[in-house]
Amino acid sequence: MSLRVPQKPGRIDLVLDSSGLAIFGEGEWAAVKHGGKGVRGWKKLHLGVDGDGVIVGQRLTDASADDGNVGVDLVGTVPGKVRKVIGDGAYDSRALYDVASSRGAKVVVPPVRTAQPGGRGCPSRDRIVRRVRKVGRRQWKKESGYHQQARAENTFMRYKRILGDRLHAR
Repeated sequence: MSLRVPQKPGRIDLVLDSSGLAIFGEGEWAAVKHGGKGVRGWKKLHLGVDGDGVIVGQRLTDASADDGNVGVDLVGTVPGKVRKVIGDGAYDSRALYDVASSRGAKVVVPPVRTAQPGGRGCPSRDRIVRRVRKVGRRQWKKESGYHQQARAENTFMRYKRILGDRLHAR
């Protein structure tokens, strides 16, 4: 099943995030997330939302899918024009910078704390690393508009409230 993607005029800010969905049982995602063994199955839902929190792209994957790789796919396939791609540190990859650049979009992803300029061979990421070092991570997040990451998290909260406590699959 595919969600109908509403078309908006102009360029959007694409916010990426993912969350686990338990297939059987309660608390499965939290157990695995905190190092426990998952006896039952779960999937990972990856969403791309616009600045209003409207879902414009989605993928349902196995739990082991890499957020960065799925994010690259979402950025490459979201219809319309993209102004910014915003995501958490899981999306800090050369591939994401490349696909965003090919779409004319700026990337707003906090680099890992140990990031070095020149580490990924990507000038736009190097600028972010230097800026974070100069003004600090908190100030960079304010300047860059990283706070929009909360849009995706709010969308997940709404989505999970609709689904209820868990998915049922037999």
